[in-house]
Amino acid sequence: MEKTIPSQINGYQSPAVLPPVKYCLYARKSTESDEKQTLSIDSQIKEMLRLAERESLEIIDVRRESHSAKDSGERPVFNEIIADIRRGRFNGILTWAPDRLSRNAGDLGTLVDLMDQKILLEIKTFGQRFTNSPNEKFLLMILGSQAKLENDNKSLNVKRGLRMRCEMGLWPTTAPTGYLNEKRTDRKGYVLLDPERAPVIKKMFEKVANEKWSGRKLYHWLRFDLNFRTKSSHHLSLSNVYLILQNSFYCGVFEYPRGSNNWYTGKYEPLITKELFEKVQEHLKRDHIIRGESKEFAFTRLITCGLCGSGITADEKFKKLSDGTIAHYIYYGCTKSKDLTCKNGYIREEELINQFSQLLDKVSLDGLKMREKIEKEINRYQNFQAEVLRKKEKTEKPKDVDVRNYAKYILKAGSMQEKRELLACFKSRLFLKNKILHLEK
Repeated sequence: MEKTIPSQINGYQSPAVLPPVKYCLYARKSTESDEKQTLSIDSQIKEMLRLAERESLEIIDVRRESHSAKDSGERPVFNEIIADIRRGRFNGILTWAPDRLSRNAGDLGTLVDLMDQKILLEIKTFGQRFTNSPNEKFLLMILGSQAKLENDNKSLNVKRGLRMRCEMGLWPTTAPTGYLNEKRTDRKGYVLLDPERAPVIKKMFEKVANEKWSGRKLYHWLRFDLNFRTKSSHHLSLSNVYLILQNSFYCGVFEYPRGSNNWYTGKYEPLITKELFEKVQEHLKRDHIIRGESKEFAFTRLITCGLCGSGITADEKFKKLSDGTIAHYIYYGCTKSKDLTCKNGYIREEELINQFSQLLDKVSLDGLKMREKIEKEINRYQNFQAEVLRKKEKTEKPKDVDVRNYAKYILKAGSMQEKRELLACFKSRLFLKNKILHLEK
């Protein structure tokens, strides 16, 4: 079906032939909950195919999509249609209503721009038709802008409703673990204690405040001793354990939205007292300070657990001996970040250094880096002799450097930084498995 438009040359009107319109049928299901009258995707397609048959429209393709049209460029199917129009696969769009195509200014502007370029010839809906005419494009933009206005107003109304609910002391979303949402429609926003999980959550706070339990110890207790599960039948992760301990909701006050600094007093029964909550926060803060100020160890983050693939961490212990002196020990073991049940044992730093020394005869070293390091040390010593000891003689630069012996010396007598630099020169990865150090094969 060909269409004509009038063209004027020297005052003479002659018909200009437009190419036939080939349509892509686009059906999108709305995700907005209040659009009660919106037809389903199958119903939209059925109605538009009837229209196409009645008006002899050529349908090249049918596309379906369930993404919201609120945000620009976020619909993959719509983006494919735009790309196909630019390639010339079709030059028309058949859809149920203008708001199926766009509820944002970005996508609407793209459609109008394609019309201006005469790439998109027509947008046809169930009751309207839009072509590259100023009036019709203006009407399309008004209808699209009206849909965007509805979305914006809806967002404001929802936020206002949520804020009002919070000011009434009601919880506006899913209740946290230990509470249940009221199911009655006339008590929307009310929460009540979960008789199954609330006692366990309260016990978590008490164990941290009174028995100084760590989050990891709580995690093991919940999962392996109690087999505790959430309402969705999932185990709590370690991060969720800490989120619960830091959530003031359980003592009767809450912040909504999180990070907004808008605080409300809840209209529900608190699970714990504010004193208990503050005691837990003080303990968590103290633990955080201790972890933040913990010293760096020589071989951490440079070795991998040979059983589960986690990193290797270190911990130091102090023991008072019978003669009154304090013994200091450093142990290395798995962080258990990938497997909390990892059975890899701990090894003393002295034993780890001995194993490193034995492996130096087998491990591949970056000889150039090590040689540069040795020469730098010799130059530093020579400068020390000349400037501090006032010695004019300088040690001759060695012609051949024993890299491995120097590496063994660093392991035994070097500083922590020198030991870490040494491990950075290893070309083979290191694994600790059952207290034995291994090289990557």
